[in-house]
Amino acid sequence: MVIAKNSVVTLSYTLSDDAGALLEESDPTISYLHGGYDGIFPMVEEALEGQTVGYSCTVTMEPEDAFGEYDASLQRTEPRDLFPPQVQTGMQFEGQPEGAGEDETVLYTVTEVTEDTVVVDGNHPLVGKTLVFVCTVQGVREATEEELSHGHVHGDHGHHH
Repeated sequence: MVIAKNSVVTLSYTLSDDAGALLEESDPTISYLHGGYDGIFPMVEEALEGQTVGYSCTVTMEPEDAFGEYDASLQRTEPRDLFPPQVQTGMQFEGQPEGAGEDETVLYTVTEVTEDTVVVDGNHPLVGKTLVFVCTVQGVREATEEELSHGHVHGDHGHHH
């Protein structure tokens, strides 16, 4: 089967920075719904369009094609008493960026804790980095009606979120 809109694609992959440091790899595979459902980087999806099982490629993505450039407005210093007593660097909290709509949330990572303040950063950890995505197509199948209506792939044993 050829990779096209509304197909489920299964990949093995590695993700590295442009210096070659391994950032992530599949264990053993991932699956995504192909065709603009935001399940994978658009440049990777474009490279895989029309390909079949066994196809391998390397896609180098500049920051604007991956997680963007650093946005200083997503770093905030908040009063310490807004956080639980056990707050520590590395913890993550959902919050709304200033000026965002009610339904718009960002995942903030705690980067510093003092006696009076907590510094949080809503930028993705890979923001500003050039990334190299190397993958091999392990499988292609038609998406189910349920997967299409939900906009993502479901697991082997039914509905997974």
